[in-house]
Amino acid sequence: MLERFFRLRENGTAVRTEVMAGLTTFLTMAYIILVNPTILADAGMPAAGAAAATCLAAAFGSIMMGLVANYPIALAPGMGLNAYFTYTVVKGMGLPWETALGCVFLSGVLFLILTVSGVRRLIVGAIPTSLYAAIAAGIGLFIAFIGLKGASIVVADPATTVALGDLTTPTAALALFGLVLTGALLAWRIRAAMLVGILATTALAWAVGAVHWTPVDYSLEALTSTAFRLDIPTALGVGGKGAAMALIEIVVVFLFVDLFDNVGTLVAVTRRAGLSAPDGSIPRLNRILLTDAAAAIFGSLAGTTTTTSYIESAAGVAAGGRTGLTAVVVGLLFLVALVFAPFAQIIPAAATAPALILVGALMMAPLAASDWDDPLVAIPGFLTLIAIPLTFSIANGLAFGIVAYALLKLARGQARAGDWMLYLLAVLFIARFIWLAVG
Repeated sequence: MLERFFRLRENGTAVRTEVMAGLTTFLTMAYIILVNPTILADAGMPAAGAAAATCLAAAFGSIMMGLVANYPIALAPGMGLNAYFTYTVVKGMGLPWETALGCVFLSGVLFLILTVSGVRRLIVGAIPTSLYAAIAAGIGLFIAFIGLKGASIVVADPATTVALGDLTTPTAALALFGLVLTGALLAWRIRAAMLVGILATTALAWAVGAVHWTPVDYSLEALTSTAFRLDIPTALGVGGKGAAMALIEIVVVFLFVDLFDNVGTLVAVTRRAGLSAPDGSIPRLNRILLTDAAAAIFGSLAGTTTTTSYIESAAGVAAGGRTGLTAVVVGLLFLVALVFAPFAQIIPAAATAPALILVGALMMAPLAASDWDDPLVAIPGFLTLIAIPLTFSIANGLAFGIVAYALLKLARGQARAGDWMLYLLAVLFIARFIWLAVG
């Protein structure tokens, strides 16, 4: 049955290989079970519920990817979007987390509509691949900055905006320990480096008395504390401005970041697995995009941020994964991980901060493929890269990059009728800046 459904022999693989590949992918991305609830807890969400939602969303998305699209690509709540959700939407804009989850749901519905209508393909085609790299790296810097701040390694300073914190404090010292340990494990190419680093730092924090935890009962109530708590009506009328803020500001960011994350991951993983078509296209792309949209909707209902494809899937591909059976194994392992969801809050910020910093570092890799000698690449790329962490907003980075690229193409005299989507996006982002200034 497995042979017929996943076409194992046709793809040069076997059940045992796919199972081991799924285990490998799971170990490389299992850190999200611990990191995501920590970030969402800063938005006021119950940690146990957020952990359970993380496991459920990852399980649903990964299993659906395997069964519907037959690709060895795992999904889980995306790094970067969880930070945007907490630190920009909830803390920055002052939205309740229930309303922010409503925005995630609406973005998922929009993903689905744009996918079915073919508009997602137009948007992907309008943005240069060089800007994908800058967006990914900018989100990496954003995540790393949050990690450094959460570890008290970087602190606020009235004279210089930011400064080096006191590294002798327990939080900073523990984070530095975790940073060195996890970095070393990554250098040794240990597949579960992030997970081992988090657990080892947590154990040390408990040993030195740096963790304060109130035990909670393992109950269905704790596991479902974020499920179906999304507030869609309020998301459609935030601040008395109708759908403007919710659908133009927040949803557009969720849409674009998920688009770029998804496309970048798909290109990298399918090329590594040899699953791309000879012309570089990705077979069954619509099935993949529909899975992505459905996973985003399901994740918001479960109580977590946008679920997207994970680049860590490349680890499973390197271990021999070639079909959707790999993704199904990952999904089943996330279901097993539900057992540990109520204990997510025993992990201190000092233990998860190194993972954030190092994930940010690994997200710099796409920059190497960009032509930084070309101003048409370098200027929009740099503005995107620098604006995301310094304005604490992925939306601002997207806006600066796309507007700069469109204006430079005009200045070069390279505007073409086929670029209409690019210029439409640029106009919308300019309108956004005006709206923010006068709003």
